[in-house]
Amino acid sequence: MAKLGKRTAAAREAFAGKDNLTVEEAVALVKGNAKAKFDETIEIALALGVDTRHADQMVRGVIGLPNGTGKTMRVAVFARGPKAEEAQAAGADIVGAEDLMETIQGGTIEFDRCIATPDMMPVVGRLGKVLGPRNLMPNPKVGTVTMDVKAAVEAAKGGEVQFKAEKGGVVHAGLGKASFDEAKLVENVRAFVEAVQKAKPSGAKGTYMKKISLSSTMGPGVTLDVENATGN
Repeated sequence: MAKLGKRTAAAREAFAGKDNLTVEEAVALVKGNAKAKFDETIEIALALGVDTRHADQMVRGVIGLPNGTGKTMRVAVFARGPKAEEAQAAGADIVGAEDLMETIQGGTIEFDRCIATPDMMPVVGRLGKVLGPRNLMPNPKVGTVTMDVKAAVEAAKGGEVQFKAEKGGVVHAGLGKASFDEAKLVENVRAFVEAVQKAKPSGAKGTYMKKISLSSTMGPGVTLDVENATGN
């Protein structure tokens, strides 16, 4: 068995025997043990009682975190004419149409969020097999297929987080950086959990939120008390 590094061993020791913590306790523990040489991301994972193979049990949504994510979001926009100019003025990193489609088809994906005007969807639709698995496909349900390109770009740049239940009913997201104040991280965690709670689909049966865990990029995870996290 490989020998654990000092930092990893210390982190595991700090987390040992700690379970079902309040949001405040979990944030303090995870933040306090995020000691990598870079500013680690604080990540959340929620195990939900849904079967994503059924359309009426799909969970997806978007939330503007109160304190942002601390991540520089690269935004691509499919648009033409005045809407392309609007996207550029709003701070989009990449703007294009068929040329952007060809770039993506060639394997170059240098963005974290993809926005499109409705008239561009026949073009974007050809990229479903590429963008879909990466959760980058524009979707009107989360505001990324829109004529209000300016607002969509600004929201993406301002700390908006999209979420979608993956196979197995797991939702995960980055909710800030270890350098954030504890109070700001707590706010972000509670806002995200509330958003996922509100996105409960009509087909969900039994316990919806089964488990919530918090971790940093390089650190161990700790489970949260679901009732405390949801405010129930």
